[in-house]
Amino acid sequence: MELFLQQLLNGLTIGGVYCLVALGLTMVYGILNVPNFAHGAFYMVGAYCGYYMTARLGANYWVAMFCAAVIVGSIAILSERLIFAPLKNKNAPELHDMIASIGILLFLEAAVQAIFGSDFHRLQSPYGQLIEIFGVISPLQRLLIIAAAFGLMFLLHLFLQHTFIGLTIIASSQNTTGAALVGIDSIKVRILVFGLSGVLAAVAAVLYAPINLVYPSMGNLVITKAFVIIILGGMGSFPGAIIGGLIIGLAESFGAFYVSTDYKDLIAFALLVFILSYRPQGILNIKGGQL
Repeated sequence: MELFLQQLLNGLTIGGVYCLVALGLTMVYGILNVPNFAHGAFYMVGAYCGYYMTARLGANYWVAMFCAAVIVGSIAILSERLIFAPLKNKNAPELHDMIASIGILLFLEAAVQAIFGSDFHRLQSPYGQLIEIFGVISPLQRLLIIAAAFGLMFLLHLFLQHTFIGLTIIASSQNTTGAALVGIDSIKVRILVFGLSGVLAAVAAVLYAPINLVYPSMGNLVITKAFVIIILGGMGSFPGAIIGGLIIGLAESFGAFYVSTDYKDLIAFALLVFILSYRPQGILNIKGGQL
């Protein structure tokens, strides 16, 4: 029983991180209708910001997380204003947006590697102590990840469902043209969504970095799995991103333990093939769906 609970805890930990990343990605997709490959680079930059603030400047862990969220959120907004917005104004094909996002990804990876090098780093957390819950011994950082991830998801739900700004985001993701016709400023919505996506990616990275490594290409596998998650849950579906993230996280955890760690990353893509074969629209096909 203890082993089962341990894998459940591990699955919720990684699943919570995947959910945060996938939520930011699916929000941008709902507004832009283009997969933002640069989202993985935002995740990576967030981890490096947290590492630099704590290891080089000696900042408090939570201060580092806040600064990382502000920096990455600002980078995401600048990307939208300087790159994606001009492409939209020129009515460029969606393929151009996709290529531009890959360009941002490569640029940020190269910039970070030039500044920090290609070595692996570790972000130290003040919550490394072990605690026991129901016979399961786990680092406090893992419980922090679960609590923070699900807490942020709940706050995002409240924001989207019970604030005027959140409702404008949902309206724009459901029908951009219709939202503009009733007076919703699409530019402000795009800026807000990109900023929120950057914040979610940065927070997820700083939460997960203490039990993982920080390196320039760390966002590549995460963003690949985030795409698997939003396809699994339904492209543009907010609740689908949460369900998909938890499914992938739990499947990886239990699969690595009961099958083999060699197939841990393969499990996500096997699920993707299965879903695309039998339900290509995803588990929840609710674009701009309700959280």
